[in-house]
Amino acid sequence: MKVNELIKHFGIFTTNEEEAVLEKLKLPSPVSLTSFSERDQVVIESLIRKSLVIKIGSNNPKVIANEL
Repeated sequence: MKVNELIKHFGIFTTNEEEAVLEKLKLPSPVSLTSFSERDQVVIESLIRKSLVIKIGSNNPKVIANEL
């Protein structure tokens, strides 16, 4: 039996705060990371580690929600 047959739905746990920030990032174009408050930047960094957000560039990075 394969793992895909056992697991019908796969989800990544997110807090309410992370969900609110993800909604802000579901725009069609990338948004500058520095345009967010410091708290939102910390939340976005945790979403990047969970692969729910993509970080583009290293100098003045931009972020966008990952399409899963």
